[in-house]
Amino acid sequence: MGVILDGLVLGLQLALLSVGIVFVYGLGGVLNLAHGQVAVAGGLVAALLVQARQHPAVAGVVGVLAAGLLALAMDRTLLQPAYRRKGEERLLLALILTLGASFALDGFYTFRYPNLALSLRLARPSVEVLGTTVRTASLAVGALSLATFGLLLAFLKGTRLGKAIRCVIQNEAGAWLCGVDVDRARTVTLFLSGLLAGVAAVGQGFFSFLGPDMGPEFTILSLIVAVVGGVRSLTGTFLASLLLGVVNAALSYWVGTYLTWIALLAVAVATLLVRPEGLLAYWP
Repeated sequence: MGVILDGLVLGLQLALLSVGIVFVYGLGGVLNLAHGQVAVAGGLVAALLVQARQHPAVAGVVGVLAAGLLALAMDRTLLQPAYRRKGEERLLLALILTLGASFALDGFYTFRYPNLALSLRLARPSVEVLGTTVRTASLAVGALSLATFGLLLAFLKGTRLGKAIRCVIQNEAGAWLCGVDVDRARTVTLFLSGLLAGVAAVGQGFFSFLGPDMGPEFTILSLIVAVVGGVRSLTGTFLASLLLGVVNAALSYWVGTYLTWIALLAVAVATLLVRPEGLLAYWP
C-alpha cells in the first residue's frame, strides 16, 4: 500500500514536469531540454530562502515564481531565433539552444551551490490510513499536485487566454487566422511550464530532497513520460505519469534504482517501436 501510494505521488510529480514539456512542444513546436534545470532553479531558490529562515510556504511560493520567471526569460531571449523558423529547423535549433542552456545552468548550480539541497519536513512524519502507515509528505505532495492540476484545468477551460492556448495547440495557423496572438500564447505557456516545474521541485523537497544536480534526471523522466503518453496529449501524459510513477516506485523497492532506469527506458523504446505517436496520441 505504501509503495503504491508513493508511486502515485511520484507519478503526479512526473505529470507536473511532463505536462510542461508537452505544453511547450504542442504549442511552440520545440522541446525544452533545460526543463529540468528550470525546476531545479525553483527548488534552489526555495532552499536559499529556507536557509535565510523564511517560512517554508513563502519560500515555496517564491521558488515556484522563480522557476516561472526563468522559463519566461528563456522564451523571450533564447527561443526567439527558433520561433522564427518552421518545422524541423525550429525543433532542431531549439534542441541545440536549450541543450546548451541546460549545460550552462548545471555548471552554474554545481559550482555556486554544490552543497545546497531543498529538504522540507512536516511536523508529523506519518499517519494511519485504513490500518496502513502513510507518510504525511506523500499526502501533502499528492494534494498539492492535484490542486495544481485543478487550477490548470480551470484556467484552460474557463478563461479566454486558456482557450486561446488550446486553440493554438490544435492548429497554430488556424488560431492565427482567427486573431489569436500566437506569440503571447507561447510566452504564457512557457511561463506556465516553469510554474508547474517549480511546483514539482518543491514537492520533491517534501517527498525526498532536491539537489543542484537533479536537472538532467528531471528532463529525462519528463521526456520518457511524454514519449509514452504522446507528446501532444495532455490526457496521455497524465495517465502515463501515474503508470510510470507506480512502476518506478515498485521496481526501485524490489530491484533497485539502476535496473529501474533501464526498465523505464525500455518502456519508452518499446512505445516508439510499437506506437510512435504515444499511447493516447489522439486524446486531448
